[in-house]
Amino acid sequence: MKKQTDAALSLSALGRRTAAPAISWLMATALGRPKLISLAAGFTDNATLPVALTRELINEVLSDPQAGPPALQYGITAGENNLRQFTAEHVQKLDGVRTPAHAWERVIVTGGSQQLLYMTLEALCDEGDIILVEDPTYFVFLGILQSQGIQARGVRLERDGLDLAHLKTVLDGLKKTGQLRRVKALYLITYFQNPTGASTTLAKKRAALALLKQYETAAGHPLYLLEDAAYRELRFAGPDTPSALTLRGAASRVIYTGTYSKPYAPGVRAGFGFLPEPLLTAVQRIKGNHDFGTANLLQQVLALALTSGRYDRHVAGIEQRYGEKARVMKQALAEYFPPAVEIWESGGGLYFWARLPVGVVTGVKSKVFQAALKNDVLYVPGGLCYAEDPARPIPDHEMRLSFGSASPENIREGVRRLGAVVKKFV
Repeated sequence: MKKQTDAALSLSALGRRTAAPAISWLMATALGRPKLISLAAGFTDNATLPVALTRELINEVLSDPQAGPPALQYGITAGENNLRQFTAEHVQKLDGVRTPAHAWERVIVTGGSQQLLYMTLEALCDEGDIILVEDPTYFVFLGILQSQGIQARGVRLERDGLDLAHLKTVLDGLKKTGQLRRVKALYLITYFQNPTGASTTLAKKRAALALLKQYETAAGHPLYLLEDAAYRELRFAGPDTPSALTLRGAASRVIYTGTYSKPYAPGVRAGFGFLPEPLLTAVQRIKGNHDFGTANLLQQVLALALTSGRYDRHVAGIEQRYGEKARVMKQALAEYFPPAVEIWESGGGLYFWARLPVGVVTGVKSKVFQAALKNDVLYVPGGLCYAEDPARPIPDHEMRLSFGSASPENIREGVRRLGAVVKKFV
């Protein structure tokens, strides 16, 4: 034991501080039990992965004497210019408008959007700084904050996005206690949020950005709106909503992150972001120390997919698939869950949010969670999705349910098993 303790002391503060990600344990549990139905993992659908399309695209890239050799060489740290340009055009098309904030020179391509989030926090925050987050939020992002010694403060989430009155209350409280100077950004997952499926209206994005601007003088530095749009292209119902890049002042205050991993294939591990200066330069330098640049071959494959129209056709197919699976889960929840459970459904993404009556605990050590495991079904306890915030206790009566990776048959059976467990406690 003493040797282990001495060895641990040799680690950096970050190395000692970083806790095991909850996602790793949930994935290991699912893989270690073949009969278990996982409604926990936010994986994409295996049946939709573009195997034949990717083979076709790679063959085209490598058979081109002009494009083949460069695709297998080192690239540019910020990302290949062609993919950066096509990405900017793609997001402009989604937004239906072109603004300075959409300029391709502001784009950086990364190894998935999570790498971009990590590097952005590295460039923006010191240990002890504060990021405002939705309550609840993406629990992997909370892990990044914990690893880097960054504090989180929760702002209540409503069906149409952030509770603006509560955001003002939180900012006022931080100003009163002298902590506003530690606040660096507000992190929002604005499309089909992980974990609740909620989407933020453009009006709320505009109001949140304006509210942050009001507190900048007291903070003594810019306050950024960090918009995570990872699930934007997994829409299967309703119209799209313009991003915060379309707002006045976005070029200097909005950080927009997106990904090709969710809509195309997770194995591609390519994300992107629109960053304002001086943050863009700082993140590029950090990325240069990480990896010199995202895998060049994958960037060329994505560029070809975008310019040939095959990317859009693929996305249209997976939107239909997820829409069908979401309907299966909605119907199963209505059939097997008791009426006392509040269900948040979504018009896109991968998740439903279930809120049980207060007092029915759903955490990892709870009777509900253990009974679910015995019944061979797995969910994400909602408590994992809340920041450690001294202003409130962590809610412990919710669960995230994913229809992403399970088959329609397993979605229905998994909800049936989980519903039988829930009924014993509700």
